[in-house]
Amino acid sequence: MTSAADLDVRTTAGAVRGREEGGLGVFRGIPFAEPPVGEARFQAPRPARSWDGVREAYAFGPPPPQESGFQGRAAVVDQPTGDDWLTVNVWTPAADPAARRPVMVWIYGGAYKLGHAGSPGYDAQHLARAGDVVVVTLNYRVGIEGFALLEGAPANRGLLDQVAGLEWVRDNITAFGGDPDQVTVFGESAGAGSVASLLAMPSARGLFGRAVAQSVPVTYFSAELARDIAVEFGKEAGLAATAQALAAVDPRELPSVGERLSLRMREYDDRWGRVAHTATPFSPVVDGEVLPCTPWEALAAGAGREVELLVGHNRDEYRLFLALADRLGKVTEEQAAAALRTFAPGPDGERAYRAAFPDAAPAELHERVQTDWLFSVPSQRLAEAQVAGGGRAHLYELTWSAPVFGGALGACHGLDIPLLFGTYEADLGALLFMGAGVPPEARELTARFQSAWTGFARTGDPGWPAYEPASGRLTQVLDVEPEVRPYPEEVTRRLWESYDIRALPLLK
Repeated sequence: MTSAADLDVRTTAGAVRGREEGGLGVFRGIPFAEPPVGEARFQAPRPARSWDGVREAYAFGPPPPQESGFQGRAAVVDQPTGDDWLTVNVWTPAADPAARRPVMVWIYGGAYKLGHAGSPGYDAQHLARAGDVVVVTLNYRVGIEGFALLEGAPANRGLLDQVAGLEWVRDNITAFGGDPDQVTVFGESAGAGSVASLLAMPSARGLFGRAVAQSVPVTYFSAELARDIAVEFGKEAGLAATAQALAAVDPRELPSVGERLSLRMREYDDRWGRVAHTATPFSPVVDGEVLPCTPWEALAAGAGREVELLVGHNRDEYRLFLALADRLGKVTEEQAAAALRTFAPGPDGERAYRAAFPDAAPAELHERVQTDWLFSVPSQRLAEAQVAGGGRAHLYELTWSAPVFGGALGACHGLDIPLLFGTYEADLGALLFMGAGVPPEARELTARFQSAWTGFARTGDPGWPAYEPASGRLTQVLDVEPEVRPYPEEVTRRLWESYDIRALPLLK
């Protein structure tokens, strides 16, 4: 029996029933692919089987198997269980095929080892309502299931899941009131790295016309490096690094293997280099097939010429990770020097950083070089590559400080998520606004974020000039008093100007 609030929509696999919630039609947990278990384990996603009758789409699907947490940040808890990980969720102002509204498809972050489209921080109701757009969120495999390079399995299965989700959008979104010819992908952190990867993937071509990448991480693995890391996964599990061998381990138990290896990353410094100084052994793999080259190489060669790009980063990205590790204010000169030697560009990078920032304390240098290497440089350079390849890009930097701890976290990594979605009390928002309330300027920034992002999805114009190296590198600075100005991190840009971003190598 249906109620007046029930909404039925027919998809290519069968009918689904969502609900009217606050003036929106909301559909949760719709399968876009078969559960990747059994014979489908570690394989490319397979189309969802059709069903008879009407399938209830009231609850989010279960999250993909994943680790228990990340540097103190809890992973998905209290969520549905089961094998139907590959699902989509839809928020629509009207499930009317004639509506043809712009569509925004969200890809979550989480270091390529955590994440769930049903997380409260990604509740898309405010964004869909404010921008009069259809918002889709999707699950994809993470960790070993999605990104380990295994013999007998395709590379980048998590990215292939995203492509399958976008194919579902292409084939079904009209019935939900969306326009399949006006699709924007957007994501943050590993989600932004995924968006950048999709721009470089032949299998994703034509599935979206606009892309938003928020804090693009630099980490892309060469096949040699990914294969060596996979061997260590196998050793940790006491098995060969093959799909057949690892398929004998329950999907829910396998993440603990990656978790144990994550805790021992520094032991592999001589082979994995900078990767050994991060908290994750997972990233997209430049395998030459699924992902032919890095996004920077692909865009510079013109791969994104037909896609409009909005990209940016936060000023104090790395400070979040210091806070989660309880290291704020505790960085020593020795630790700063080690970070500069590890991450600064070129053989003379440490000296160059100290000369460029002569008054910086050790903690600032330690944080700055990791912010730059991991997020700010790759984000800014993605805009450069897009323009070099004949495409169009817009650049932003968030400089408003999170209110928690009197602003001590600054404009840290992930702050853009609660500001964009308006989810100040959920997930990361609960940490960044904890005990501080939601100041009026945060709500003003949310309105600005939502207007810019949905405006870009509708027209390709977020409300500020396109990024042009030849005319000042104009950038939208998002703060209490937003302004458009030349790229604010010019000192950093020059430090890294000759650095060639490539897939991270196996050192020996």
